[in-house]
Amino acid sequence: MELPHSFDHGTNPDKTDPDKFGHNGHIVSVISRWGLAIATEPVQQSWGGAIAVPAQEFSLTPLSVQSGQLPQGLRGSLYRNGPGRLERQGRRVAHWFDGDGAVLAVHFAGGEATATYRYVRSAGYVAEEAADQFLYNGYGSLAPGPLWQRLNTQLKNAANTAVLALPDRVLALWEGGWPHRLDLDTLATEGIDALGQLAANEPYSAHPKRHPTTGDIFNFGLVAGANATLNLYRSGVNGNILQKQALPLNGIPLIHDFVLADRYLVFCVPPVRLNALPAVLGLKSFSDALMWQPRQGTQLIVIEADTLEVVSWGETEPWFQWHFGKGYVDEFGDIVLEVVRYPDFATNQYLKEVAQGHIQTSAAGHLWRLRINPQAGTVQEQSCLVNQSCEFPSQGGGVDIAQTPTYLAIHRPEPASPQGELFGAIARFDPHSETLTIADAGPGRYPAEPLYVAADDGGGWVLTVVYDGTEHRSEVWIYDSEQLEAPPLCRLALPSVIPPSFHGTWHPRT
Repeated sequence: MELPHSFDHGTNPDKTDPDKFGHNGHIVSVISRWGLAIATEPVQQSWGGAIAVPAQEFSLTPLSVQSGQLPQGLRGSLYRNGPGRLERQGRRVAHWFDGDGAVLAVHFAGGEATATYRYVRSAGYVAEEAADQFLYNGYGSLAPGPLWQRLNTQLKNAANTAVLALPDRVLALWEGGWPHRLDLDTLATEGIDALGQLAANEPYSAHPKRHPTTGDIFNFGLVAGANATLNLYRSGVNGNILQKQALPLNGIPLIHDFVLADRYLVFCVPPVRLNALPAVLGLKSFSDALMWQPRQGTQLIVIEADTLEVVSWGETEPWFQWHFGKGYVDEFGDIVLEVVRYPDFATNQYLKEVAQGHIQTSAAGHLWRLRINPQAGTVQEQSCLVNQSCEFPSQGGGVDIAQTPTYLAIHRPEPASPQGELFGAIARFDPHSETLTIADAGPGRYPAEPLYVAADDGGGWVLTVVYDGTEHRSEVWIYDSEQLEAPPLCRLALPSVIPPSFHGTWHPRT
């Protein structure tokens, strides 16, 4: 079995039906026998309004200032990617990861901002638009129809997870296939991108890392078989692959992210393995066929960045992670990394429930720091930095990575943020003072992953996209990175609601 690769691109206008559900109307909670969800129950929390109907695209539009003033020195483009469409003909995907990717671009120049929001025209999206029904399997969803038909159904490249901005294009990224190439300004889909060297069965994952000194881009792709193969890639600044390496693994794990720490790549392989037969036969989705096996522990793989060769294998106690924060090599030659750790794999069920608009599962991740001996692959020291439920760590600015802050999406303190809510605040963890500063967005408001943008004269800003469930609208919020506890410097109104997105990037254009 191989992870399917991307489809060719196409174009087709969006055909959303905003009257199918009101923004506080009915979402889903019952999963059908096809692995799709049927709309039956009302939304419980304000955030459900953002996903109640498919998102509406808009072309390049000037943004109006809701409050404050745009910083004059803010020049460049913010790109964000996430599931924009979770429903067709009253049926919803069974997992948040299966929504069709839609990318937001916000361009800043001369004290003004313009934005556009477009679906990625993957071949799967175009075909389903034409048919106005689901046709493909997903990470957590099975296509409608009898079992024999699902055996030959492809896995759709949802192009919905992250973005990589390059000098001449922006890439919409997804776990199991090739990137989709988009126009930097308009986000028009230009096709799939093999980055010069990707073969048909070689996926390019959603969390590439840029080396802060060389500008080289590192990434990986997981190819499934009797045992999985971890493909490693090194690209130049233009994105084209210069070097590849293949590393055999035991079983078929779930690897979503990794760490670039100066001259090392670090992979933490959690004890999650795919029970391949039910997935291959179409009896279960990939998500439902993943098994939590804590007795295996978490594997540590340290890779030399220059050669892509293994330095060490190690093992430590079991945990699961989606995302890592910063990584660096300390004065003793050890690797220091940050990771949002979960005690088990309940987070996957939590993410299934997000797609249905009603969360019942508790799955709290906390920010940890680990110090690893690269030659032995052993954890020398570890500590919990943020003991509040958080996710989406991103690195702040500064020359000394060890002292740069980490920005996070975080839950509002209870009882302001009861079970069933999405993240209602962003935060900054300062490693020097070991203090956590929280910017609470307020009741019924939900900020996305915060991204740091450096200013030319020192300091910087933190950007996030906020869904306001009380007003059913989306805005771009800009904070002073050194005054996160203060109100945003500027709030910009977006033309339509942007559903919660996964990941974004900043492109400093001139």
